[in-house]
Amino acid sequence: MSFFDDEDEEPATVRPAHTQQQPRPQPRRPQRTGGGGGGSTPLDHHAMMVRRRIAAGVGVVVLIVIVLLVNGCLKRGKEQALNDYNTSVSKIAQESQAQVARPLYATLAGAAGKSALDVSSQVNQLRMQAEEQADHAKALSVPSPMTAAQRNFLLTLNLRVEGTAKVANLVRAALGGQAQQATTSIAGAMEIFLASDVLYSQRVVPLIQQTLAANGITGETTSPSRFLPNLGWLQTATVQAKLSGQSTAGTGAIAPGTHGHALKGVSVGANALAPSPTLNHVSGGANPTFTVMVENAGSNPQTSVKVDVAVTSEGKTLTASHLIDKTEPGSTSNVDIPVTGVALGSASRVSVNVEPVPGEGDTENNKGTYLVIFGK
Repeated sequence: MSFFDDEDEEPATVRPAHTQQQPRPQPRRPQRTGGGGGGSTPLDHHAMMVRRRIAAGVGVVVLIVIVLLVNGCLKRGKEQALNDYNTSVSKIAQESQAQVARPLYATLAGAAGKSALDVSSQVNQLRMQAEEQADHAKALSVPSPMTAAQRNFLLTLNLRVEGTAKVANLVRAALGGQAQQATTSIAGAMEIFLASDVLYSQRVVPLIQQTLAANGITGETTSPSRFLPNLGWLQTATVQAKLSGQSTAGTGAIAPGTHGHALKGVSVGANALAPSPTLNHVSGGANPTFTVMVENAGSNPQTSVKVDVAVTSEGKTLTASHLIDKTEPGSTSNVDIPVTGVALGSASRVSVNVEPVPGEGDTENNKGTYLVIFGK
């Protein structure tokens, strides 16, 4: 026997019989109703259409809201631009009157006894100030509806520059050896200032106010600006008397004919005051400027006509006056009289009086009383 015969044979491994794998159960699909395979049910399609319509409706609403908001912003922006332009014009116009006109006439009226060179230099400085104001106006941001107003405003300021330059060139000769000819030319230059006043009051202010009203803006005023203090400066005799320091008032007997003046109206800015007992509401702050219209109702020219304004409120009376150098028969003079520190929000009694001149008998039409509430 072989050595290997002693060892037991390892029994053969018996593999289990192959069992067939059972298929896994498939999930049961819901039965479809209706015909056709693969499409959405009518209920799903209807819901989808409803959701689409709702989404479209929401989108339309959102779009409308956005459009309304944008339009509102554009409108507010346009209104703000118009208001800003009106404010800028008013500021420059007031500066023209306060910083150029008043110092100019004060310089001319105080020229007597001064060096012709010094007076000319002072007037030339005022010309430069007028040029700066004109340049400032040119640089304004102008809304398109204000184009016509801007054009007339620039012309107003350029006329004032031109008139001031002419006076600066003539005043040295007027104080020297060519007084008669130069003063006549200065009186002619004053017509340039008169033209600027007419242009501002009859074109600039109305155009601005019309544009504001057309865009639904109310309650905004455009400040007045009067460069020529009175029509007396159009006369050579008045200019000569002012430069020489002499009075133009006559010393003789009262001339034959009628004498006197009539108060034709009072306004603050664009607000014409109605006489008492009407209560007037005026905005513009505590420092209003009263524009008083005085008519020479007689048949003789008058000189040194004094106009008084008194504002009484809360037990306190504020007064101011203006002297008109000369008035002509049938002509009307507009004088600006500022009053500082009036009470706001309280009823004020405003009294305006044109003082009588020699030979004037009836003075009832010289005065007026107005009730005013001044606001900011």
